[in-house]
Amino acid sequence: MTKLTHLTATGDAHMVDVSAKADTKRIARARGRVVMAPETLALAVAGQAKKGDVFGVARIAAIMAAKKTSDLIPLCHPLPLSSVSVDIVADESLPGLRVAVEAGVTGKTGVEMEALTAVSVACLTIYDMLKAVDRAMRIEGVELVEKQGGKSGDWRRD
Repeated sequence: MTKLTHLTATGDAHMVDVSAKADTKRIARARGRVVMAPETLALAVAGQAKKGDVFGVARIAAIMAAKKTSDLIPLCHPLPLSSVSVDIVADESLPGLRVAVEAGVTGKTGVEMEALTAVSVACLTIYDMLKAVDRAMRIEGVELVEKQGGKSGDWRRD
């Protein structure tokens, strides 16, 4: 069984010491979706939500969330992110919006939590922007898709 790195031998939570690790290029990709009524999706796509540009606000929220991940997740290291890209697309087959984030850093630890936090906050922002017309929306499928770099190597969801 793999040892949990955020626990000491006695089971206490602690922040992992990464000072001896080499700086390497690391990338993480995550995704999620907000399922909504077709009429709600049409409203978002048309840019007619009362709170404003759903896509633009959610994109900025995702970037801000990635930058603040260590403030939200107790044992995360603050990272000097080199990039965060956010893609939000309408999918009439859901119906809803699909969110994908890629985060990058050259550092001692990975950016999986930053990518996942960015997707989560983008989805929450979409919900907030549209909740006045559709409280039944669902946030689904928030997951890590891929990570590159670091001691453990690359990983990709099948």
